[in-house]
Amino acid sequence: MNQNHWFHGSGPRRFRFWVKFLSLLLLVLSTTLPVLAEDYNKEILINSDFSDRVLTDSSFTKANLRNSNFSHTDLRGVSFFAANLEAVNLEGADLRNATLDSARFTEANLTDALLEGAFAYNTQFDNATINGADFTGVDLRYDTQKKLCATAQGTNPVTNRQTRSTLNCD
Repeated sequence: MNQNHWFHGSGPRRFRFWVKFLSLLLLVLSTTLPVLAEDYNKEILINSDFSDRVLTDSSFTKANLRNSNFSHTDLRGVSFFAANLEAVNLEGADLRNATLDSARFTEANLTDALLEGAFAYNTQFDNATINGADFTGVDLRYDTQKKLCATAQGTNPVTNRQTRSTLNCD
């Protein structure tokens, strides 16, 4: 048997093979494994920066996120149930199929956000900026819908839908 073969050899050559092999394996696994959902339930995360991240299916239930930045963040399927999102920046965020029920978006920036299919029945949007937001299929209370329609304007840059149309204002 050839002792200098890369697999059956010994010493530095065999060591280099295994280092390269394990490095390649880690590279492949790190690029193919899904990002695991994070659990931020009941956390105090005031002024936190979550911008430009992928946080799909994470949970922020009852978290205090006042003045935090979620701009351009992938928040599909996230739970913000009963969370405090006062003055939060969600510009360009993807909130499709998120749970927003009982959350407070007071003075939040939802410019160009995607909320398609989100559940937001008891959600407060007092003084929120919703220019270009897409509310297609969002479950809202009638009084909340009417308040949002009073300021709704713009077109979502991703879906090309008018905010007023997605809120069924007309």
